[in-house]
Amino acid sequence: MSSAVKIYDTTLRDGTQGEGISFSVTDKLLIAERLDQFGVDYIEGGFPGSNPRDITFFQEAQKLKLKHARLSAFGSTRRAGHPATEDPQLRTLLDSGMPVLAIVGKTWKLHVTEILRTTLEENLAMIEDSTRYLVAEGREVIYDAEHFFDGYKDDSEYALRTLAAAIRGGAANLTLCDTNGGTLVDDFKTIVARVVQEFGSDKVGVHCHNDSGLAVALTLGGVVAGASLVQGTMNGYGERVGNADLTTVLPNLCLKMGRTAHCATNLRQLRDLSLFFDELANLRPNPKAPFVGLSAFAHKGGLHANAAQKVARSYEHITPALVGNRTRVLVSDMAGRTSLILKARELGVDLDEKRPEMKALIDELKEKEFHGYEYEAADASFKLLVAKHLGQRRTFFDVETYRVIIERHGAQLWAEATVKLQVNGEWMHTVAEETGPVGALDKALRLALEKHYPQLHAMQLRDYKVRILEGNAGAGSRTRVLIESGDGQRIWGTVGVSDNIIDASWEALRESVEYKLSQTATTELHGAKP
Repeated sequence: MSSAVKIYDTTLRDGTQGEGISFSVTDKLLIAERLDQFGVDYIEGGFPGSNPRDITFFQEAQKLKLKHARLSAFGSTRRAGHPATEDPQLRTLLDSGMPVLAIVGKTWKLHVTEILRTTLEENLAMIEDSTRYLVAEGREVIYDAEHFFDGYKDDSEYALRTLAAAIRGGAANLTLCDTNGGTLVDDFKTIVARVVQEFGSDKVGVHCHNDSGLAVALTLGGVVAGASLVQGTMNGYGERVGNADLTTVLPNLCLKMGRTAHCATNLRQLRDLSLFFDELANLRPNPKAPFVGLSAFAHKGGLHANAAQKVARSYEHITPALVGNRTRVLVSDMAGRTSLILKARELGVDLDEKRPEMKALIDELKEKEFHGYEYEAADASFKLLVAKHLGQRRTFFDVETYRVIIERHGAQLWAEATVKLQVNGEWMHTVAEETGPVGALDKALRLALEKHYPQLHAMQLRDYKVRILEGNAGAGSRTRVLIESGDGQRIWGTVGVSDNIIDASWEALRESVEYKLSQTATTELHGAKP
């Protein structure tokens, strides 16, 4: 049995059936090119003729200069009682111009008699006729056996007969679909092994849904049982709770199971590929995603961080760089000296464990975390805290007062912020208006500073998150604000905590500006342009 596994990506078809997932034609073309560069074997583009977007995609896709991947169009077998040569959907598949055509057929007797409302023999003829017709037109046909595992458990003999019909028609692959996502691993492997025994490993593929949280496990189990093709989607996008996630399937196959795939040499691009899909789908990346998530190799406990520093594999199941990820050290009230040193080193600060300032730094860190501060997404605030204890934190301005007023006149709502501060001995008193109080504060602060620090022109507030820490205190609850800022070259996070949401926001805003100025000052100190 060969160790090679072919990868069939169905993100552009099955993935887009997931709630909240939508790609433009341009997006789909970019995705097809990126997947080809990554090295997948098949890219399923959608249903030709089903909607204007997919029609346009297949027209444009014929112009793509793909280096390895083969594009596939998806449809179903001919209608009952009609010859394949006159079936409009099969003709649309052919007109798509795609070299590979995937057709779905019924395997479960329930669907044949109750959904299609036809006979079992006619269903077999539909599968064989459709496959033979498309193959005769020079296309590679992949047969998707819908609800195969439910159908097999209901009547294994008939389920196998449907596969035999596709083989007689000339299908290159029989992909067994766990359409409802309800099959358990042992049953799945047993059934796949039976199909492999009947038709050969090179003819069998698997397509799994994640309704039971087992899509990846089922896919890997299918390969163990002999399947040589796996279907899945990037980041697990798909109908209901999604499909088998290829960003998890691929590293398991190639790094742990000893299987080969054409894309195996490009696994170091996997995290970037995952982020690329989330960006086009306008989704927040899942930090807990295996292998590619931001937290996949993050260590919070001091014991873990210490051990990982000495022997990485003691707390990391693979080398993160193999999938384009990296080790991260999180600082918290569980942190010890080692965690702080590793985290500081990650941020470019060289800390000596024996420095007398370390105890005060750890004590303040733990005190702040006790009061609700969190530095896992606020690296800039952590770096400023370290600089303070090392005596390296510069004072760029001194704030005397700030004020925010919210006004509503009928349907109009706006906020006015006033900031009074001193910069280089000069008093600055500025007023700014925005639709919200945080935006007004941000604008007023930068108006006061930009005369002396023009580099702040490039800075923007990118994201703003609020967390109520003590909900049982009602309107007086302690609030944590996380702010993400950027300047086109870097992105950094800061945190503020207060009983007052505006004050928490002000603290995070002020630290964001201080961090930007400190980074610029460091760059200038080393003789480079900011």
